[in-house]
Amino acid sequence: MDQQGKGRGRGGPTQNVWTNRAEAQSKNTNAGRKPNTSKPPKENSQSTRKFEEACAEIKANVDKHVAKLTEELGDSSSEEEETNNDTDIISTVFNLYGKSGSELLKIEQVLKDSLRSGTSVCLICIESVKKSDFIWSCTKCYCSLHLTCIQRWAKDSIYFQTEAASDHLAPGQHVDPRKFNWCCPKCRAEYPQATIPSRYYCYCLKTQDPRFDPWLVPHSCGSKCEKLLQPECKHTCLLLCHPGPCPPCPQTVSVTCFCAKSPVEIRRCSSQTWSCGKKCSKFLSCKEHKCEVTCHSGACPPCPKKSSQKCLCGSKKEERPCHSIEFQCEKVCGKMLDCGHHKCETVCHPGKCSTCPLALPRTCPCGKKSVTVACTSEVGGCGDTCGKLLECGIHECAERCHKGKCGTCLQMRVQSCRCGLKKKELPCYKEFQCETKCKHIKDCRRHPCNRKCCIGTCPPCDQICNRPLGCKNHKCTSRCHQGPCYPCNLTVDITCSCGRTKVTVPCGREKHTKPPKCSLPCKKPPDCHHESRSKHICHSGGCPPCKQSCMKVSERCGHICKAPCHTSVLVQISAPTQQRAGPWEPKQAPKMEIQKLPCPPCPVPVPVTCLGGHETADWPCHLSVPSSCGRPCGRELYCTNHTCMKPCHAVTTSPKNCQLCEELCSKNRPEGCTHPCARGKCHSGPCPTCTKLIKHSCHCGLNPQLIRCNELSDSIAPGSVPNREQLLSCKDRCPKLLPCKHRCPVSCHSGDCASSQLDCVTTVHVSCPCKRIKKAVACNVVSKQPAVSCDDICRRKKDQELKLKEEKERVQREEEERRNRIELEQFQRKFDKRRNKDRHRPDETSPPPSRPIQLYVLAVAVPLVAIIMAFMWSRV
Repeated sequence: MDQQGKGRGRGGPTQNVWTNRAEAQSKNTNAGRKPNTSKPPKENSQSTRKFEEACAEIKANVDKHVAKLTEELGDSSSEEEETNNDTDIISTVFNLYGKSGSELLKIEQVLKDSLRSGTSVCLICIESVKKSDFIWSCTKCYCSLHLTCIQRWAKDSIYFQTEAASDHLAPGQHVDPRKFNWCCPKCRAEYPQATIPSRYYCYCLKTQDPRFDPWLVPHSCGSKCEKLLQPECKHTCLLLCHPGPCPPCPQTVSVTCFCAKSPVEIRRCSSQTWSCGKKCSKFLSCKEHKCEVTCHSGACPPCPKKSSQKCLCGSKKEERPCHSIEFQCEKVCGKMLDCGHHKCETVCHPGKCSTCPLALPRTCPCGKKSVTVACTSEVGGCGDTCGKLLECGIHECAERCHKGKCGTCLQMRVQSCRCGLKKKELPCYKEFQCETKCKHIKDCRRHPCNRKCCIGTCPPCDQICNRPLGCKNHKCTSRCHQGPCYPCNLTVDITCSCGRTKVTVPCGREKHTKPPKCSLPCKKPPDCHHESRSKHICHSGGCPPCKQSCMKVSERCGHICKAPCHTSVLVQISAPTQQRAGPWEPKQAPKMEIQKLPCPPCPVPVPVTCLGGHETADWPCHLSVPSSCGRPCGRELYCTNHTCMKPCHAVTTSPKNCQLCEELCSKNRPEGCTHPCARGKCHSGPCPTCTKLIKHSCHCGLNPQLIRCNELSDSIAPGSVPNREQLLSCKDRCPKLLPCKHRCPVSCHSGDCASSQLDCVTTVHVSCPCKRIKKAVACNVVSKQPAVSCDDICRRKKDQELKLKEEKERVQREEEERRNRIELEQFQRKFDKRRNKDRHRPDETSPPPSRPIQLYVLAVAVPLVAIIMAFMWSRV
């Protein structure tokens, strides 16, 4: 009420401004005109009317803007500024109940959540339910949702159910959408279509469009609830209009226990049924025993005792439960019937047996003729066609009236498959199914059926939906379906920084809900080296910087640091790099980072002596480093001839760190050394050994040697080790050749190598003249021993080789003569054959050659061919 009044107060001056401006403008217009008693012209009256219409339109827009602003202010104040009168509102709601205890804890918690802003969330749109929004509350789970959201949810649910049912109908059929129900998104409680909410009511459903009152529960009318309590006891709820379930009935009634043995007691109506704890003692259904169960509600249980009972026919007797009076044994009656020919085949039965069933009217096997004959006679066939419908349901049995089951239908007919896409001629008793897969979409509207020869009744989709829910944290675990998934039914606890104050919100709202305020002391561990922080309340973000003294002991000087704590300090890393384009742009904040800073320099005064030990003065601890006082050192140099003239410097046990003597060394050099002293300047004691390298060739003259000057000079002295011969040797093998044409085996040496010939041990291979006997001996041995000679074996082997060679030549000659003889005979036969052929051929032009010429040619050709063949054979 006050907020609306404030909104009106804000809107009032705005309206007055526009109204006064219009009035002032109209006065100025009238004042500028001359008074005229005549009727104003038509044009002036039209302009005045237009001006008034414009002013009215401006005023209407201002009123609309002020009303909207007032509503927004009321909503924001109700959401962001939580009132402190929650306790008063809850006490007002429970004022008429007159009882407090565990029975009201659940309702009290619901009321607290409804009074606290941000805790009530619509599960459909995942948005906060404001105190001024139009809502709908479920009567089962008491969940509050936006009115527009639940209307859209119910309509979509009915539409998707109708579409899913239409997919399984034949063409031309329709589904009545009025038979489907919609359900609550949270508890899945079903509601008929007639109960789809269309108006905004309070919780008790008495007041339509209740106005928000900050002194009442949001969305309530402030009057008594007066709903019938559950379980129904004909009493109504005494609380004010409230969310959530109604509390148990607090009225008192006079009732007795279940068995009515105890006296009447006055009890609460909600707990009017009670047990006295005694035995029931009512007669059970057997009318012999009494109920031994403790006082209970409802009918007594069956009698648990057993008794001896007979069956229906009376032939069997056994122990059975007392409540089961009649039972039937498995024995067939077997008594003779009235006909005197047959026996009763009924299992255990009471009373007299029935009439013989064969004496009643009977029909032939096909059922067309009915006759009554004696029970001993059988009814035969009537002689007509059977005519019974076969199992196919189309054709009839063509056999004569017969007993037993009709045969299988063997007629051929064109059958359509179940889906009706293909046809095929098959025996009537066979069912035709094609291989075509169904391409209809299942009820989920996402996956195809894929069943072979489907008749249109596609099964429901059995896959998991697995689509992300509105909370963006979980996936739908329901069966694959169409339409939107149900909201996530999980909740998330949002805690403060210390975790001791929490608020429960639906899953998905944790990113948009602020942590609750906490008034408990902060328990975050200190990020510095101190054991505890300065006391402050729980907060979000980092704790304020520590203001305690450091009190650390310096490892360098051992003093205690008394500066403010600097273990965790916010330090600027870099300044803003981009400049502002103008003063209208905000300033960029520099980049900051928490760092651990070292302790500041220690200011404690400490006595410090100069480097040379000339004087002592007090300096700050961080500057307490010995320094030079500027005086000359005055200490004796190493050469023992001069004093140090450097300014005051660090002093050691020996004057090694003083300046060096600048005089040159004038001491004598060793024999054979031509180099100056290595130290150069004046020094004490003998000069150091000369280590200059001298290039000198070895004895063999192949490898130049680098020898230190002191080694070469020391080798000149007689009896020195090593001597000059060893020092100038390159230690490689001598490259010179001995008279035996072998290389000298001695290392690099001076002088001639002839004396080394006797030491030549190079291996030489020596053999006998026939090359059969071979020996490997040293070179120096060959010159002393004679050559190797052949033995008897060598001589015998040589004789055998000669014999073999002669025999081989003889065989070759005989083979050559044989070949020449064969060739000569072949040539003679060819020649004789040609001569006989020419003898019988008449030739008039040229007379045949005379016989003496032919013989001459033959006598010359044969020896010539023999000589050629012999020459070729000898070459081979």
